[in-house]
Amino acid sequence: MDKFFTAADAALRTLFARPAAAERSPAAGMAEGDLSDDERKLAGALMRVNHVGEVCAQALYNAQAMVTRDMQLREHLLEAAREETDHLAWTRERLDALGDRPSLLNPLWFAGAFAIGVVAARISDAASLGFVVETENQVSVHLESHLGRLPEEDQASIAVVARMKEDEERHAQAALDEGAVILPPAVQSLMRIAAKVMTTTAHRI
Repeated sequence: MDKFFTAADAALRTLFARPAAAERSPAAGMAEGDLSDDERKLAGALMRVNHVGEVCAQALYNAQAMVTRDMQLREHLLEAAREETDHLAWTRERLDALGDRPSLLNPLWFAGAFAIGVVAARISDAASLGFVVETENQVSVHLESHLGRLPEEDQASIAVVARMKEDEERHAQAALDEGAVILPPAVQSLMRIAAKVMTTTAHRI
C-alpha cells in the first residue's frame, strides 16, 4: 500500500504541481536569446516534447519501483526518478521562458508510460532495467537531434538539453550495472515507433 501511495503521489505531483528542482538549472543566469517568432515557436515545441519525455520518465520509474520486490532496486529507481524531477523542472522553466506550454495530453502520456513500466517490471527486474536502458538510449539520441535543431541563439535551452543528455546516458549505464538485459530488436523497434508517435503529437499538442 505504501508503494501505491508513493506512485499516486508521484502522478499528482508530475501532472498537477509545479516541479521543484534540487539542482540549479544549467540555464540559470543565462540571458534569453533574441529569437524570431518562428525560432521561439520551434524551441517551445522541442522543449514541450522534452518535457513530455520527463513526464514519462516519472511514470516509468515510479511504476517499476512500485512493482519490484527488491528494496535496493526500488531505491535505485526512486533515486533516478528524483534526478529526473530536475529535468522536469528545467524543461518546464524553459517552456515558461519561451512563452509556451506543456502538452495537453500529459495525463495520457503518463498513464501509458506507467502501464508499460508495470508490465515490464512484472516480467522481471532484469527486463524492467532493460526497458530503462533502451528508453534512455533512445532519449539520448532524441536529445542529440534536438541539439542540432534548437536555434543557435537559444543557448539556455541548448544548455539544458546537453545536460539532460549526459544524465540520461548515465542512467542507462547505471541500469546496465544493476543487471539489465538487452531487449530483443523487435521490442526496441516497437518502442521507437511508439516514441515517434508521442514526439510527433507532443510537438503540436
